[in-house]
Amino acid sequence: MSATPQPSTPALANAAALLHSGTREYLSFKLGSEEYGIDILRVQEIRGYEAPTRIANSPAFIKGVVNLRGVIVPIVDMRVRFQLDDVQYNSFTVVIILNIAGRTVGMVVDSVSDVLELSGEQIKAAPEFNGAIDATFITGLGTVKQGDVERMLILMDIESLMKSPEMGLMDQITH
Repeated sequence: MSATPQPSTPALANAAALLHSGTREYLSFKLGSEEYGIDILRVQEIRGYEAPTRIANSPAFIKGVVNLRGVIVPIVDMRVRFQLDDVQYNSFTVVIILNIAGRTVGMVVDSVSDVLELSGEQIKAAPEFNGAIDATFITGLGTVKQGDVERMLILMDIESLMKSPEMGLMDQITH
């Protein structure tokens, strides 16, 4: 009897769980020309973009903080974090307010698309990139068919990404 190999990272463990689970809901959003999805249960609210108060010596992707009903919320620009070209703020730019490990953090994206239900059959495991691309926080690829058009959705483990040491958020987030 052989043992089932265990996934080596939290994102891979989540991907394995997704592939064998029932239907889940994802909030889809755009960063550049790509569409991403995150677990809707991590989303607290969606707000229009407002310029945050800058924090000295913070990384470029941390735009600053905003006061959200008495809670100081760090704002991460995912477009800068993923090194996208031509980052612009316009009427479609939004901040997705997330609840990560009991803490609140904001994530700037180009636009929010919709909430999608994906079954296990619609989610494929993320490909391995042999270190050329950091796919640590990609849990899978979702396929959504609307009429004759099929869209690919890059599913992210947003909690693992926000809690990662390179983000440096867990020491900065305060309530």
